[in-house]
Amino acid sequence: MTQSFSPLTSWHIYQARSALRHGQVIAYPTEAVWGLGCDPWDEGAVKQVLELKERPAHKGLILVAGSLDQVRFLLDPLPAELQARAREHWPGPVTCLLPDVQDQVPRLVKGQHESIAVRVSAHGVVRALCQAAGRPLVSTSCNPAGHEPARRSWQVRRYFSPEEVHLVPGAVGGARNPSRILDIMTGQWLR
Repeated sequence: MTQSFSPLTSWHIYQARSALRHGQVIAYPTEAVWGLGCDPWDEGAVKQVLELKERPAHKGLILVAGSLDQVRFLLDPLPAELQARAREHWPGPVTCLLPDVQDQVPRLVKGQHESIAVRVSAHGVVRALCQAAGRPLVSTSCNPAGHEPARRSWQVRRYFSPEEVHLVPGAVGGARNPSRILDIMTGQWLR
Protein backbone atom coordinates (compact mmCIF):
# COMPACT_ATOMS: atom_id res chain seq x y z
CA MET A 1 0.00 0.00 0.00
CA THR A 2 1.34 3.43 -0.91
CA GLN A 3 1.66 5.84 1.97
CA SER A 4 1.11 9.53 1.42
CA PHE A 5 2.30 12.02 3.99
CA SER A 6 2.67 15.63 2.99
CA PRO A 7 2.05 16.51 -0.61
CA LEU A 8 4.94 17.93 -2.55
CA THR A 9 4.23 20.74 -4.93
CA SER A 10 5.55 20.64 -8.46
CA TRP A 11 7.96 23.38 -7.38
CA HIS A 12 9.44 21.18 -4.62
CA ILE A 13 9.86 18.32 -7.10
CA TYR A 14 11.46 20.63 -9.66
CA GLN A 15 13.92 21.94 -7.07
CA ALA A 16 14.83 18.45 -5.85
CA ARG A 17 15.29 17.13 -9.40
CA SER A 18 17.45 20.13 -10.23
CA ALA A 19 19.57 19.58 -7.10
CA LEU A 20 20.07 15.91 -8.02
CA ARG A 21 20.99 16.74 -11.61
CA HIS A 22 23.57 19.25 -10.38
CA GLY A 23 25.26 16.68 -8.14
CA GLN A 24 23.82 17.91 -4.87
CA VAL A 25 22.84 15.84 -1.86
CA ILE A 26 19.20 15.95 -0.78
CA ALA A 27 17.59 15.25 2.59
CA TYR A 28 14.12 13.73 2.46
CA PRO A 29 11.65 11.95 4.75
CA THR A 30 11.39 8.16 4.59
CA GLU A 31 9.32 5.56 6.44
CA ALA A 32 11.14 5.94 9.78
CA VAL A 33 13.78 8.70 9.60
CA TRP A 34 15.07 11.41 7.31
CA GLY A 35 17.40 10.17 4.61
CA LEU A 36 20.36 11.59 2.75
CA GLY A 37 20.37 10.81 -0.93
CA CYS A 38 21.83 11.54 -4.32
CA ASP A 39 22.14 10.11 -7.81
CA PRO A 40 23.99 6.81 -7.31
CA TRP A 41 25.78 7.18 -10.65
CA ASP A 42 27.20 10.62 -9.73
CA GLU A 43 30.52 9.74 -8.08
CA GLY A 44 31.07 13.22 -6.66
CA ALA A 45 27.63 13.27 -5.04
CA VAL A 46 28.11 9.78 -3.56
CA LYS A 47 31.46 10.87 -2.12
CA GLN A 48 29.76 13.92 -0.61
CA VAL A 49 27.13 11.71 1.09
CA LEU A 50 29.90 9.55 2.54
CA GLU A 51 31.77 12.64 3.79
CA LEU A 52 28.66 14.18 5.35
CA LYS A 53 27.87 10.88 7.06
CA GLU A 54 31.51 10.31 8.04
CA ARG A 55 30.85 6.82 6.67
CA PRO A 56 33.66 4.58 5.39
CA ALA A 57 33.21 3.79 1.69
CA HIS A 58 33.67 0.04 2.23
CA LYS A 59 30.34 -0.18 4.10
CA GLY A 60 28.28 0.66 1.02
CA LEU A 61 24.92 2.42 0.75
CA ILE A 62 21.28 1.53 0.10
CA LEU A 63 19.36 2.27 -3.09
CA VAL A 64 15.73 3.29 -2.68
CA ALA A 65 13.32 3.11 -5.60
CA GLY A 66 9.85 4.43 -6.27
CA SER A 67 8.68 1.37 -8.20
CA LEU A 68 9.66 -2.16 -9.18
CA ASP A 69 10.37 -0.93 -12.69
CA GLN A 70 13.24 1.18 -11.36
CA VAL A 71 15.05 -1.93 -10.08
CA ARG A 72 14.24 -4.31 -12.94
CA PHE A 73 17.84 -3.95 -14.15
CA LEU A 74 18.88 -5.77 -10.95
CA LEU A 75 15.95 -8.20 -10.75
CA ASP A 76 15.76 -9.37 -14.37
CA PRO A 77 19.11 -11.25 -14.37
CA LEU A 78 18.04 -13.26 -11.29
CA PRO A 79 16.16 -16.57 -11.20
CA ALA A 80 12.37 -16.20 -10.95
CA GLU A 81 12.22 -17.49 -7.36
CA LEU A 82 14.69 -14.84 -6.16
CA GLN A 83 12.80 -12.12 -8.00
CA ALA A 84 9.58 -13.28 -6.34
CA ARG A 85 11.22 -13.33 -2.89
CA ALA A 86 12.16 -9.64 -3.27
CA ARG A 87 8.88 -8.56 -4.87
CA GLU A 88 6.75 -10.03 -2.09
CA HIS A 89 8.17 -7.39 0.30
CA TRP A 90 7.79 -4.34 -1.97
CA PRO A 91 6.71 -1.66 -1.80
CA GLY A 92 7.39 -1.47 1.88
CA PRO A 93 9.96 -1.13 4.65
CA VAL A 94 12.09 -4.15 3.69
CA THR A 95 15.57 -3.76 2.23
CA CYS A 96 16.66 -6.72 0.12
CA LEU A 97 20.25 -7.63 -0.63
CA LEU A 98 20.31 -8.31 -4.36
CA PRO A 99 23.30 -9.76 -6.19
CA ASP A 100 24.55 -7.30 -8.81
CA VAL A 101 25.33 -10.08 -11.29
CA GLN A 102 25.93 -7.73 -14.21
CA ASP A 103 27.95 -5.22 -12.15
CA GLN A 104 25.61 -2.32 -12.91
CA VAL A 105 25.83 -0.39 -9.64
CA PRO A 106 28.95 1.71 -9.00
CA ARG A 107 31.51 0.20 -6.61
CA LEU A 108 31.34 3.32 -4.43
CA VAL A 109 27.66 2.57 -3.75
CA LYS A 110 28.18 -1.17 -3.16
CA GLY A 111 31.28 -0.69 -1.03
CA GLN A 112 33.11 -3.96 -0.42
CA HIS A 113 30.00 -6.01 -1.21
CA GLU A 114 29.05 -7.90 -4.37
CA SER A 115 25.37 -7.39 -3.59
CA ILE A 116 23.43 -4.15 -3.34
CA ALA A 117 20.90 -3.22 -0.65
CA VAL A 118 17.65 -2.14 -2.33
CA ARG A 119 14.26 -1.01 -1.05
CA VAL A 120 11.16 -0.11 -3.05
CA SER A 121 9.50 2.47 -0.85
CA ALA A 122 5.83 2.99 -0.10
CA HIS A 123 6.50 6.51 1.22
CA GLY A 124 4.85 9.15 -0.96
CA VAL A 125 7.74 11.63 -0.88
CA VAL A 126 10.35 8.97 -1.68
CA ARG A 127 8.25 7.65 -4.56
CA ALA A 128 7.76 11.17 -5.97
CA LEU A 129 11.49 11.92 -5.78
CA CYS A 130 12.49 8.67 -7.49
CA GLN A 131 9.84 9.22 -10.16
CA ALA A 132 11.15 12.75 -10.80
CA ALA A 133 14.74 11.50 -10.94
CA GLY A 134 13.75 8.63 -13.21
CA ARG A 135 15.88 6.18 -11.23
CA PRO A 136 16.61 4.86 -7.76
CA LEU A 137 18.43 7.13 -5.34
CA VAL A 138 21.04 6.59 -2.67
CA SER A 139 19.37 6.40 0.73
CA THR A 140 21.11 6.49 4.08
CA SER A 141 20.01 7.86 7.42
CA CYS A 142 20.41 11.61 7.77
CA ASN A 143 23.01 11.96 10.50
CA PRO A 144 26.75 12.01 10.98
CA ALA A 145 28.18 8.72 12.28
CA GLY A 146 27.54 8.27 15.99
CA HIS A 147 24.54 10.64 16.10
CA GLU A 148 20.84 9.79 16.20
CA PRO A 149 19.14 9.79 12.79
CA ALA A 150 17.02 12.89 12.14
CA ARG A 151 13.27 12.32 12.62
CA ARG A 152 12.30 15.98 12.06
CA SER A 153 13.44 18.58 9.53
CA TRP A 154 14.88 20.84 12.24
CA GLN A 155 17.22 17.97 13.19
CA VAL A 156 18.39 17.77 9.56
CA ARG A 157 19.33 21.45 9.79
CA ARG A 158 21.08 20.88 13.10
CA TYR A 159 23.36 18.38 11.35
CA PHE A 160 23.74 19.90 7.88
CA SER A 161 23.60 23.41 6.44
CA PRO A 162 21.54 24.47 3.40
CA GLU A 163 24.83 24.74 1.49
CA GLU A 164 25.56 21.05 2.19
CA VAL A 165 22.11 19.51 1.75
CA HIS A 166 18.97 20.47 -0.18
CA LEU A 167 15.99 19.84 2.14
CA VAL A 168 12.85 18.35 0.58
CA PRO A 169 9.73 19.09 2.66
CA GLY A 170 7.65 16.33 4.17
CA ALA A 171 7.22 14.13 7.22
CA VAL A 172 8.55 10.71 8.12
CA GLY A 173 6.16 7.76 8.13
CA GLY A 174 4.98 5.90 11.18
CA ALA A 175 7.74 3.28 11.32
CA ARG A 176 9.72 3.33 14.57
CA ASN A 177 12.63 1.21 13.36
CA PRO A 178 14.81 1.19 10.25
CA SER A 179 13.82 -1.16 7.46
CA ARG A 180 14.36 -4.87 7.94
CA ILE A 181 17.12 -6.40 5.79
CA LEU A 182 16.64 -9.65 3.88
CA ASP A 183 19.35 -11.53 1.99
CA ILE A 184 17.31 -12.89 -0.91
CA MET A 185 19.99 -15.47 -1.78
CA THR A 186 19.74 -17.23 1.58
CA GLY A 187 16.32 -16.05 2.81
CA GLN A 188 18.04 -14.96 6.04
CA TRP A 189 16.89 -11.83 7.88
CA LEU A 190 19.94 -9.74 8.80
CA ARG A 191 18.01 -7.07 10.73
